[in-house]
Amino acid sequence: MEKKKFLILDVETANSIDCPLVYDVGFAVCDKYGEIYEKHSFLIYEIFCKERELMKSCYYASKISEYEEQLKRGESKLVSFLTVQKIIREVMKKYNIDTVGAYNCFFDKNALNNTLRYVTKSNKRWFFPYKTNYICIWHMACQVIYTQKTFQKWVRKNNFVSPSGNIQTSAEIGYRYYSNNIDFQEEHKGLQDVEIECKIMAKCFAQHKKMKKNINRLCWRIPQKVAV
Repeated sequence: MEKKKFLILDVETANSIDCPLVYDVGFAVCDKYGEIYEKHSFLIYEIFCKERELMKSCYYASKISEYEEQLKRGESKLVSFLTVQKIIREVMKKYNIDTVGAYNCFFDKNALNNTLRYVTKSNKRWFFPYKTNYICIWHMACQVIYTQKTFQKWVRKNNFVSPSGNIQTSAEIGYRYYSNNIDFQEEHKGLQDVEIECKIMAKCFAQHKKMKKNINRLCWRIPQKVAV
């Protein structure tokens, strides 16, 4: 039987959290074991080039020059937002994909829909095909990885705890744990972050435990309840 494949993506955005506009889209086709079959990196012309003032104030504005170097090296392509949508839909059809995932799936899904409405003046409103299923790797990890006592002891030992006393549950922390590299720094670029998120997803499936895969914006609370 052919392995089920997922489209895992990550976006970087300008503008506010409430109204994010995507300038970087990275995605990969992978299976539950983390094997990647195809991957892409795109910069969005309408935002990256045409909204330069917004780009100057985006959270990772310091990386603009790095993106420009990526374009020169051919590691990313500069395309229109609708071209990215077209390519993603073609890739989903090619691999018979009905499930899209992201580490914080609520944010990425919302950002893509918001950008689509922005560039089309709301003539188009939904980025993914109708009846697409969504999984949130963050929610999965919070249930089956970050509740493990070995993780709980490790995260506290290394003081990866917020000022309010909550253990951190970012993809960066998750990857530091599994790679045994506490100095690992997430790139905060679409494709580079997708590659580690595929690995975290594979680790979640490898636990062989029941878990909910749906979007849960409060999933970070789950591992806070574990007594060590």
